Amino acid sequence: MLATPIGNLADITARGIAALMAADVVCAEDTRVTGQLLSAYGIHARRLVSLREHNERGMAEQVIRWLSEGQIVVQVSDAGTPAVSDPGALLAAAVHQAGYPVCPLPGASAVVAAMSASGITAQGFLFFGFLSAKQGERKRQLEAWLDARHAIVCYEAPHRIADTLEDMVDVLGEGRRLVMARELTKTFETIRALPARQMLDWVNSDSNQQRGEIALIIDAAPAVPRDGELDAETVRILTVLAAELPTKQAAGLAAKLSGASKKALYDLALEIKQQS
Repeated sequence: MLATPIGNLADITARGIAALMAADVVCAEDTRVTGQLLSAYGIHARRLVSLREHNERGMAEQVIRWLSEGQIVVQVSDAGTPAVSDPGALLAAAVHQAGYPVCPLPGASAVVAAMSASGITAQGFLFFGFLSAKQGERKRQLEAWLDARHAIVCYEAPHRIADTLEDMVDVLGEGRRLVMARELTKTFETIRALPARQMLDWVNSDSNQQRGEIALIIDAAPAVPRDGELDAETVRILTVLAAELPTKQAAGLAAKLSGASKKALYDLALEIKQQS
C-alpha cells in the first residue's frame, strides 16, 4: 500500500519509487493518473491495472492469485494514502485473510498535512472523511461535534463548500474556529484559519476558494464551565429563550450565543420549564 503525492510530484518517497520499479503489478485507482506519475520518474510498469471502488472486491481475488505466484503487487490511489477515503481497505482485509503480509509505504496524506499546518492545539483529532451531501444528515453529524473536545478533519467537494460552511455556522456557532486547507502542495495552495462566520463570508466573496480539493478542520469546542457553573448572563439568555421556544431549540440557540455546553443548557432549560 503505497502513498503517492497529493499534488506536488516531488513528494514521492525514495522507497516509493523503488517499490514501483520492483513491482510486477501496480494496482491503480485511475491508470491514467498513475501513468503520469510513473512517466515522470521514468518507470515502466510491468503490469498496470485498475483497482477502483466498484471492482475492489473482485480485484482482491486476482491480487491474491498474483501473490500466491510470488509476484510483487503495489496498490496506489490517485493521490495520498490508500484506504484513507480511497480504495484499499477491502483489498488489505482480503490479503490479510489470505495470509499474506500487507506492507504500508507511508508518504503524503492530506489529513496529516492539513493538521500539521493548522495551528490547532487540541489533544487529538478525528478524521471523518467526506460529510454527507444531504443537508439533514450533514447537520445531524455536525450536531454530534458541537461539544467535541478534539478537532475534526473532513473533506468537502468544492461545489458544496459554501453550503457546508453555512451549516457549520448554523449548528456550531459563528465563532467556532475552522481551518480550510485547499489544494495542498499544489500551485494555488491556500490555508486559512477563521471563525466559522468569517470563513463563510470569505469563501462566498472569493469564487477561487470554491475550487479544487478541500480539507476542513473544526477546532475543539471551547472550554466551558462545568454543569451547574453557568454564568449569570448565560442563565438569563436561556431563561428568556426557554419561555418562548421548545427546550432543545432554546438550549441550542443559547449554546451558540454563549459558547456554553449544549447539554448543560438543555438540562437547565428542563428545570426552568418544570419550575414555570
